[in-house]
Amino acid sequence: MARQKGIVRFEGTLDNLTFYKTQDGHLVKTKSGVSATRIATDPKFKRTRENGSEFGSSASAGKLLRKAVRSLMLTASDNRITSRVTQVMSIIKNFDTTSIRGQRNVAVGLATSGAKGELKDFNFNMNAVLGSILFKPYTVNTTTGHIDIAGLVPAKDISFPNGATHVTIKGAWAKIDFAAHTTDIEFTNAVNLVIDSTTSPVNLVPTAVPVGTGVNFFLLAVEFFQQVNGVQYVLSNGAYNALSIINVV
Repeated sequence: MARQKGIVRFEGTLDNLTFYKTQDGHLVKTKSGVSATRIATDPKFKRTRENGSEFGSSASAGKLLRKAVRSLMLTASDNRITSRVTQVMSIIKNFDTTSIRGQRNVAVGLATSGAKGELKDFNFNMNAVLGSILFKPYTVNTTTGHIDIAGLVPAKDISFPNGATHVTIKGAWAKIDFAAHTTDIEFTNAVNLVIDSTTSPVNLVPTAVPVGTGVNFFLLAVEFFQQVNGVQYVLSNGAYNALSIINVV
């Protein structure tokens, strides 16, 4: 893979070169000389097929997670979230030590504590990492889903962007079954605070316990707003908003 330079940038295929545009710029690569049919049938490409199958399974698992928390991600995610989630799911798949090559999967891998640890503290917006925004300790009760922050002083305990006048903190409890491909999520109340030196407790309580089976995900979101004439507006289209998985059980 090479990068295109110069004033004129191409997209498309010329001879054995393919020119295309990505978020990293205009790139060029040589066309593969191996047909899809050969890859699918030739014994020499058995490992390729196995890797492809596992990658597809990991990508599907990542899509399921993104689907479950989609409403939270709408205001707190970066432009690489799809690839980053797929990458961590590919790592989790490796924790599956019972399935044969080509069939290792996230559902089996997540039965281990090590795999759950790969998702704990995962940030959906790398431009706003929760640990670099919220400095006050929080607790999460994995039985009730309650998330509590005692004695929060927004002006002191939160790193807020210029122009922000208010901050909203909210949480969620999601249950995801990666084997059955089912999800359910329950959201907490949202606590909206003026960014000043007032001390406030933050108590987030889910509306209910999510139904179904699977892995439990607990999430915490921090969103910033600017108030103008009594109306709060999302600051910079959510560029500074954080969303993180704070526990997985």
